[in-house]
Amino acid sequence: MRKYLKFILLVLLAVLILWWFFRNLDWNEVSQSLRKADPIYLTLAVVIICVGYLLRAIRWQVLLEPITESGLKELFATTTVGYAAIFLIGRAGEIVRPMWLPMRDRRVRPTAAVASLAVERVFDLASLICFFSVSLIWFQARPGLENDFAYIKLVGNLMFAGAAVGVIALIVYQRKSSVIIDWVSRASDRRLIPGSLRTVFLSLMRQLAASLEILKSWREIFWVTFWTIGLWLAISVPTWLVILAFGLPLSFVDSIFIMGVASMGSLVPTPGGAAGAFHAATAGGLILLGVDREAAAATSIIMHLVYFAPAVIFGIYYFIHGDISIERFRSLMSSEHAVEEIETDSPDFETIHG
Repeated sequence: MRKYLKFILLVLLAVLILWWFFRNLDWNEVSQSLRKADPIYLTLAVVIICVGYLLRAIRWQVLLEPITESGLKELFATTTVGYAAIFLIGRAGEIVRPMWLPMRDRRVRPTAAVASLAVERVFDLASLICFFSVSLIWFQARPGLENDFAYIKLVGNLMFAGAAVGVIALIVYQRKSSVIIDWVSRASDRRLIPGSLRTVFLSLMRQLAASLEILKSWREIFWVTFWTIGLWLAISVPTWLVILAFGLPLSFVDSIFIMGVASMGSLVPTPGGAAGAFHAATAGGLILLGVDREAAAATSIIMHLVYFAPAVIFGIYYFIHGDISIERFRSLMSSEHAVEEIETDSPDFETIHG
C-alpha cells in the first residue's frame, strides 16, 4: 500500500511541476516551435543516443569483468529495459537492471550486478561533473545574469570537489576492503540486526570490493574511462543536435551546460523519466542562456523524448521477446531469495583478494 501511495504522490508531484512551469506559456508559439524543428538533426540525435545505450552495455561488461563473465547482448537488453522502467515508474526502476540481468545471463548474480552498477554511477557522476565544470571555463554569462553564473560556477566547483573526494574514498575502500568488511562484520553481529539484512549488506560490500579490482589495473581503468567519455559524448552531441534542430543560437559548450542541468533534473524520482523536473530544469537552463520561454519549453519536450524514447522502444521489445519469468523476477526481488542467491553463488572474497 505504501508503494502505491508513494507512486501516486510522485505522479502528483510531476503534474504539479509541469503545471507550475508551463502554466503561463503561449502554447500556440510552443506548437509553432515544435513544428519548425529540423527532423534531420532530431533523427541524428536519436541514432547517437541509441549508440550511447550500446556504450553503456560495453562499459558494464568491463565493470563486471573482475567478478564474472557476461554477454554484451544481454547487457544491452537489460540496459534498455532498465531505462524503460525508469521512464515508466521513476527512479524506483533502478532496481530492474540488477534483477533483470541474472535472468538473462545466469552467470551474473544480483549482488554482482548491484555492485558493478554502484561503480558505474561513480564513473557517470564524476564524468558528468567534469564535463559540466570544464564547460564553465569557456561559458559566457549573459548580460545581467553574472550573479546567477557565479552561483552556478560555485556549485560546479563544489560538485567537482565532491566527486574527487568520492573517487579517493573508493580507492581507499578498495585497498582496505578486507579490514573494513571485517570490522563491519563484527560490529553488525548483534541481535538487533536481522541476519538476512546483515548477510545481504556484507555480500554487497564484498561484491563492491571485487568490482573495484579494476582500480588495480591501468588497462581496465583506461577502458572504463574511455567508454565513459564516449558515453557522455553520445549524450552531449545529441543535446547540441536538438538545440540546432530548433535553430537556437547556442554553442556546443552551451549544450554541455544544458546537458548537465538536464541530468540533474532527471535525478528527481518522478515517473515519466523525471517528468516535470527534467522539463523545468532543461527549460530553465535554456532561459538562463537567453532563450525565450516558449522555445525553451518546446526544446525541453523534444530533448526528453530523444533521451528516453529509444530506451522505451528497445526495452518494450526485449520485454516482450525475452524469455523472462515474472515469478523468478519477483523471487529475485524478495530478500529471502536474495540471501539464498548470496549464500550459494557469491564469489569467494578471500580467493579474490588473495
